[in-house]
Amino acid sequence: MSILSPRRPHQALLPSLPDWSDLMARFEAMPPWTSLEGHMIRVEEHLDKGRYTLRAELPGVDPAKDVDISVRDGQMTIKAERTEQHKEGARSEFHYGSFYRSMPLPPGAKEDDIDATYTDGILTVTMPVTESPTPEKHVEITKTTPTGEETT
Repeated sequence: MSILSPRRPHQALLPSLPDWSDLMARFEAMPPWTSLEGHMIRVEEHLDKGRYTLRAELPGVDPAKDVDISVRDGQMTIKAERTEQHKEGARSEFHYGSFYRSMPLPPGAKEDDIDATYTDGILTVTMPVTESPTPEKHVEITKTTPTGEETT
């Protein structure tokens, strides 16, 4: 008679890990502009010779009817709407619905002097930027004692 307990089936010390290649394939298949509230517009921006330029991918929209650009408190917001056209027996992988993107403007951007053009599905927004942004301000620190008296 044995005093050892019957052998249990082999169990790994760690639970099995998911198939990472399958998980990565699913992640890579997700569009980079997907969000919970709509689709984000992909942009590129640069600052050159006192001019800020933002280019946004917006293929398939009518800029006069479907695009709105607004500027408020140093933020530029671009909103667009692409409506789906249903065709019998057709397949589409295009994204339809609301698109938006808010970008902070660089310091010194002239919000009252904005130009926007649309060519070949690319919206280009430009504005001048002052060469010298607001100078840095230093704040003097006053030292106080624990009783609240100021010292020099």
